[in-house]
Amino acid sequence: MNQDKAYSSKEEKKIPISDPSGKWSDLTLMPEWSEQYYNVYTVRKHGKWVMLKALKPEYADKPEFQEMISQEFDTRYNLAHPNIVMVNDFEDVPGVGKAIITDDVYGYSLRRLIDEKRLTPKIVHRLETQLLDAMQYIQENHIVHNPVTPDTIIFTEYNENLKLINVGYDRKSHLSRTSAEEDIRAYGEVLGEVLDHLPTSLPRLRRIATKAKSDNTPFKSIADIQLAVERRNSAQIYYLLISFIAVMVLVLIWLTLGK
Repeated sequence: MNQDKAYSSKEEKKIPISDPSGKWSDLTLMPEWSEQYYNVYTVRKHGKWVMLKALKPEYADKPEFQEMISQEFDTRYNLAHPNIVMVNDFEDVPGVGKAIITDDVYGYSLRRLIDEKRLTPKIVHRLETQLLDAMQYIQENHIVHNPVTPDTIIFTEYNENLKLINVGYDRKSHLSRTSAEEDIRAYGEVLGEVLDHLPTSLPRLRRIATKAKSDNTPFKSIADIQLAVERRNSAQIYYLLISFIAVMVLVLIWLTLGK
């Protein structure tokens, strides 16, 4: 693997690829990102790094699974959000078969960052903002998806921006209440696990995580969680503004009395 690339997996496996056209090269399996039916690879396409999602060999020739990957491509192709890994194409790749082609992701999974004790304040802030934004976008577009977990959340290497992978395999006219509840619970689980591994306590976020995981959660949607986060942030800004005004008034009084 080139030294200028950093991924979440520690067990990448370089796979020989035969492509006389020279279009594809440097095919590498990413075991840590594999799914139940799919393998995930990184590869060069015309010299540019991209990622591939393809059926595992034992499923590749079965029509029902071929239909499954085709449907996932159709579902994800029109999604456009800065915190969701973009799907670019669906084509045959030598040695892999039909594959979903996505943007390349330089970075590490949240799972690895937790395990290696590499969490930062910026990552926590991304979970309050970027993760909620991405999950809200998925809900607004009625995307049926696998649960969001630390394994499907990637943070880019240089600026720690959040990217969601494995974000959807079907689209409905509306999402069921159960789907919304599962998203809320998933967010609570992710946030709670991160808080468990921080060297400091964050009571406000802990309360939000606990409420989100609760069977009787007051949150009815991801938008409700966003409001809870924003309400607290707005309150902090309000109190800071009041404090600033009070200090300025005292300074003016002191200057006036001093004349």
